Amino acid sequence: MKDKLLVNRSKQSKRDVLRSIYEKYRDSLLVLAIALSNDVNIAEDAVHDVFVAFAGALDKFKLTGSLKAYLTKCVANRVRDLMRAKRNRAKTFDPKQTLSADRNAVEPVSLIVCNEQLQLLSSALAQLPYEQREVIVLRIHGQMRFAAIGKSLGISVNTVKGRYRYGINKLRSILNSEI
Repeated sequence: MKDKLLVNRSKQSKRDVLRSIYEKYRDSLLVLAIALSNDVNIAEDAVHDVFVAFAGALDKFKLTGSLKAYLTKCVANRVRDLMRAKRNRAKTFDPKQTLSADRNAVEPVSLIVCNEQLQLLSSALAQLPYEQREVIVLRIHGQMRFAAIGKSLGISVNTVKGRYRYGINKLRSILNSEI
């Protein structure tokens, strides 16, 4: 309900409201895009492109569900488009450019451990086939249901569940071998 109110207010050309929507979802969508693309530049481009398009089409936009789910779907699609466009110039993931998981941590030791865990997980995710990585990230980080993922990707729910199951098993295998 709060998202519908924000969207309606931003339609009335209140820039602060549009900025608050951006600030509310920016970090979450950026992490999602990084996990999907393994490229910080593509991720940032995707998130910015989605918000620019969202702001441009706001007059015609009607929110029928969750704004976060809508923006998550848009970012995932934009990442897919950008990766297709840059397929020939694929870059490897640079763990130094990952986002810090806990900026408010008091102890430096906990930051180091958290950063190492993020790098390990990012590396393991990068080893998965894109289809499996996409389903896992949309399910866990995007908090989308299997049916919504299937509808978004144009595949059956059973295919989504299979990709998720195979991807999780492969992640376990990769992470167990590295430990």
